Amino acid sequence: MIGYFILLHRFPEQFKRMFRAIYAPGNSYVIHLDKSSGPEFAADITAFLKPYQGVAIIESKKALWGGYSLVDAELRGMAKLLKMNRSWTHYINLSGQDFPLKSQTYIRAFLRANPRRQFVRALDQQAVRPDTMNRVSHMFVEALGRMFRTGLPRRFLKDATPYIGTQWKAVTRSFCHFAVHDPRADRFKTFYRRSFIPDEAFFQTLMMNSRGQGEVMNDDLRTIDWVPDGDIKLRPRTFGTADALRLILSPDLFARKFDESEDAVIFDLLEAHLKTPAANLYVAEAAVRPQDRTLEAV
Repeated sequence: MIGYFILLHRFPEQFKRMFRAIYAPGNSYVIHLDKSSGPEFAADITAFLKPYQGVAIIESKKALWGGYSLVDAELRGMAKLLKMNRSWTHYINLSGQDFPLKSQTYIRAFLRANPRRQFVRALDQQAVRPDTMNRVSHMFVEALGRMFRTGLPRRFLKDATPYIGTQWKAVTRSFCHFAVHDPRADRFKTFYRRSFIPDEAFFQTLMMNSRGQGEVMNDDLRTIDWVPDGDIKLRPRTFGTADALRLILSPDLFARKFDESEDAVIFDLLEAHLKTPAANLYVAEAAVRPQDRTLEAV
């Protein structure tokens, strides 16, 4: 079984299509509604989710891009999932603009074949992305709905190496328990609370600097088309109908991002794809794909 955590702040009808596509009895689902989305949005989503079992909405707080509030929301989501159900073995996080490329039958089989593997992108930040080291080498403050650069330098955590990747992951229940409850994770939480874009680095750094977390596959199982976007450097391109064949043939479990207001037909095509044998029949030999690079946590 799977524990899903979904960050949601807009596009309610698009979310409903995505949720129907990932819902399966036995799974657990925790939703975080961004507080800035307003009471009408929250009421709509709450009413939609009411008939479904194994679903919870955690306390709504503002989740700011670039801030630790996104990590906090995810840790709270993990904690809620751990309390809700003892049977799920893997955790997957999503946004409201994601969509599955495989059925829940396929995804469950894939995760059963990879019981100790962590699917998250994790790169040595200093070696591979030195241009991002300012995110951790200086202190940032999240306040008043924005991020503030203090300009104050600081040293990284003693006897630890910073890692970076994306915020998307499919990781084990044991790692979630470690991240939420183990005191050894506390110093990482304290440090990253004053960093920039920690949702792309906190979990990777915690995992890669902690023993016993298993095999890290350096793969988030997402099809994402990263394109240049000014100072942010990269952003995910919005997929549309023209991308249908690429998405249907992708070995990944999910894709992002989508925007129903720009192209709604792509959802019709992917929903039809999820009913085909290709999206439902998992082949065990595909457990480790040729492009995967295995890492070992220290």
